[in-house]
Amino acid sequence: MAASLVSRALKQFVEDELLRAPLLFDQLVEATTDHARKALPGMSPMQRSTVADLMQSLQAQQVRLCDYFTRSLREQVQEEFASSEPKTQAQAQAQHEKRQKLALVDEDVVALDVELSHTIEAIKSVAEYELRELQTYTSALVGDMDVARDHNPFRAETYARALWASAQALPLSRGHQVAFMRHACSPLALLLRKTYAAATSRLDTMGVEPAAYRTLILPSGSRRGMRGETTFSPDLYRMRETMPAPSDMPPAAKLSYQGQAPASPPPARDAHHDMVRSVPTSRVDRQAIELMSRLFEAIFADDRVPPDVILILSRLQGPALRLTLRDASLLDQDKHPLWRFINRLVFEAEMAPDPQDPERVLLLKSAQATVDQLASEAEQNSGLYRWALERLEAFLRKRLTRRLAAASSHIGALQKLEDKLTRGNAMPSTFHGMLDVPQLDTVPADLMDTAAPTAAQLGGGAEWLDKLNPGDWVRMFMQGRWIQARLLWPGERHEVWLFGDGASDATWAVRRSALLMMHAERLVKTLKQRSIVGSAAARVQEQMASAAAA
Repeated sequence: MAASLVSRALKQFVEDELLRAPLLFDQLVEATTDHARKALPGMSPMQRSTVADLMQSLQAQQVRLCDYFTRSLREQVQEEFASSEPKTQAQAQAQHEKRQKLALVDEDVVALDVELSHTIEAIKSVAEYELRELQTYTSALVGDMDVARDHNPFRAETYARALWASAQALPLSRGHQVAFMRHACSPLALLLRKTYAAATSRLDTMGVEPAAYRTLILPSGSRRGMRGETTFSPDLYRMRETMPAPSDMPPAAKLSYQGQAPASPPPARDAHHDMVRSVPTSRVDRQAIELMSRLFEAIFADDRVPPDVILILSRLQGPALRLTLRDASLLDQDKHPLWRFINRLVFEAEMAPDPQDPERVLLLKSAQATVDQLASEAEQNSGLYRWALERLEAFLRKRLTRRLAAASSHIGALQKLEDKLTRGNAMPSTFHGMLDVPQLDTVPADLMDTAAPTAAQLGGGAEWLDKLNPGDWVRMFMQGRWIQARLLWPGERHEVWLFGDGASDATWAVRRSALLMMHAERLVKTLKQRSIVGSAAARVQEQMASAAAA
């Protein structure tokens, strides 16, 4: 959350909600105890013993657990408010040292993340409408009247992590703590539904005018699917054949394809763009130039392309138009090095989302120098863009090498640990067999798979791991958050895998069995590079169809 968006009204809302947190937790303990007591008749003797110990500890430690719950909520909100504020050198160093700590992620840790993910999904499912409505009010508190992002600091993830913080205060085994999470999941979701609704009602009574989600009104009869749900990518050659040349287009039609304004102001076109558009050419060339112009405008309007990357790509538009007149293969969007360069640059920028990240700054600085060199060349040809793509790939390889060098001490220690693990020196579990207890009916059936992972699922995970190579990006649920991480090092015996966070210098060492469990629970997957150019082509084709139907 940007510092400028942390308004006084939002801070007051946060303080009011934090004051109500103890009452919420007391209601949660009561509802959880009641839920567990009703489930006792259908439990095995071991389960009944576990629940009895749990209920007794909840009653005795309720004040302590409540303190952990409210403290976690406050710390998470404060961390979000301070996330974009400038840090002193001492603070940055302390954060760096904290991230340098390395812990082994095994099945026990993954089991906790599984419970956290189930709790988050249960809250989002039960309180979906209330969350969306509250989002419009919190957006109004910061002046975001289009609800461009979620400004509600009390999201499902926030409460789920606070619940786990309170569970850790129980003076019982990890298994009992996980059992508390399972029993409290549904009661928490139901209570938060009322909590979110009450918060919305209070803001409405105070006279807060809710913001409104931005909507796009499409022409009659047209439909739009969710972006990213299909691999369809239009053929640029066919699009050029049906593309009206600028001189053939009536004034209204020339504006029709620009009906969707980009999320940020379009970058200024350079002299190359105006020069190429004014050169007398054949109708086919004019069609190709018009297609290229629309493609770039659609790329700039894509909200997945960060503003700092748009500024770099805007310098490519003029040279690309000049290249259009000399290289017909430019319309091969899957193979031409220009499009591959753009797709690769956008993808790598997405993987490192923090604009202040030194590695991201270096990436964009290198890309800017490459694009400036391309734009300065009088003669445009595909060879120039092959050179640009090779230069980008070389930079990415060097970046991975630097990351590995920074983690070299961790890798040496992990290799020794891996040798011990493969010799049979297994690490003892802190759950004392509690993970073998069947899942209890505390989460809606459609939100979790109560059955243990099948051999087929684990086999699929093994196949997935075999295909994972150093440098590959994955999306994984780690420590209560979805993160984008890069595989830095697979152990020589493939027992321990080291991942690096894309948004920071944090690293995680994950055991093979934990990765297989995460894969079976759909908490990890390989990230594939999306074609930003293909999405732009699909948008242009849709705009052409809408203009033709109008």
